[in-house]
Amino acid sequence: MAPPKYHIFVCANQRPPGHPKGCCSDRGGMSVLQKFSEVLNLKMAYDRMMISSTKSCLVPCQYGPVAVVYPDGVWYCRITSEDVEEIYQSHIVEGKPVERLLLPKEVFG
Repeated sequence: MAPPKYHIFVCANQRPPGHPKGCCSDRGGMSVLQKFSEVLNLKMAYDRMMISSTKSCLVPCQYGPVAVVYPDGVWYCRITSEDVEEIYQSHIVEGKPVERLLLPKEVFG
């Protein structure tokens, strides 16, 4: 079996309550991760994508929840579980990133 075309990393970092940066987990990262897994299984898209959670920070905390799609290196920010189907259809199936959800380029300067 060939490896999937895309590997999606979803931030599920969790920090102590009251941490100044907050965390993707508190902002819905786990529900985003669960929705990606659900879509993967329902669509049987094992040849298209692999989903992994990150237990460590992906850095742009103020934009969380964040996810990054490789090998494209496309970063999504402030995504919700409701955005997952759109990301799947547009980016994973059609090869077009979802513009409205892209992390601003200046974040990594």
